Amino acid sequence: MTITEPPEVAVDVNHTSAKSKARSKLMMHGFLILFALIMLYPLIWLAVSSLKPSNIIFSDTSIIPRHFEWENYANGWAGVAAPFKVFFANSFVIATLAVIGNVLSCSFVAYAFARLNFSFKAPLFALMMMTIMLPLHATLIPQYILFNWLGWVNTILPIVTPKFLAVDAFFVFLMIQFIRGIPRELDEAAAIDGAGPIRIYFSIILPLLTPALVTTAVFTFLWTYEDFLTPLIYLTSIENYTVPQGLRLLQASRGASTWGAMLAMSLLSLVPMFVVFFIFQRKLIDGIATTGLKG
Repeated sequence: MTITEPPEVAVDVNHTSAKSKARSKLMMHGFLILFALIMLYPLIWLAVSSLKPSNIIFSDTSIIPRHFEWENYANGWAGVAAPFKVFFANSFVIATLAVIGNVLSCSFVAYAFARLNFSFKAPLFALMMMTIMLPLHATLIPQYILFNWLGWVNTILPIVTPKFLAVDAFFVFLMIQFIRGIPRELDEAAAIDGAGPIRIYFSIILPLLTPALVTTAVFTFLWTYEDFLTPLIYLTSIENYTVPQGLRLLQASRGASTWGAMLAMSLLSLVPMFVVFFIFQRKLIDGIATTGLKG
């Protein structure tokens, strides 16, 4: 004979378990919200400080400004030696060309390594992977000497041209791993229909490579847009400066009196990066998390 619990006891146990789960979920959400606020605090401080007078930015700790200094944005946009829109335009041109160059060249090289057979394939692949461990500073002086000899200093060519030569081995490797996950049967079926390697690349590989291409494009845009060192080395005229150089120029021109304008332009400079990330967020995650086709 089995002994069953009274109905009221079972209901009480279920009610206690539900309350415990609700309490745990509430605590977890509270912790996540607190952690998110801590992570977002620098951005919140930047947004609030951009609306404060420059002389009280570091002395006034209030979250809500007592007086909204909208002139910070007007002064920052006006710039010092050139309007800030010039720096935005230069950054967008350089970043866009870098994205086009990386997407095309890295996908070409990745397709060759993943699908084609050619002499010295293994040594060249190993050499390419070794370049990932080579820091920028080790090649900076030889590159500058070369570009100076070519007469490219103070132009965007030293920044943009290498992107069309598949110099970013990380993106090449990312695409190689992705292409290796694409069934070879698709290539073989296209070859039977008379398609050559180039036709297979454009008709089969490239459409299926979209998540990896988006990942390459997003990271290339972000890294190029926020790069300070490379434009600092090669760009000497103010009219060719990018956004990071424009911010440094704005801060160095009049010292502490331009903190408000500089923070205002710093906040505006983050907008394109947030927009690009949120637009391509899903494809970006797919490109990083997967290495081939989903079942």
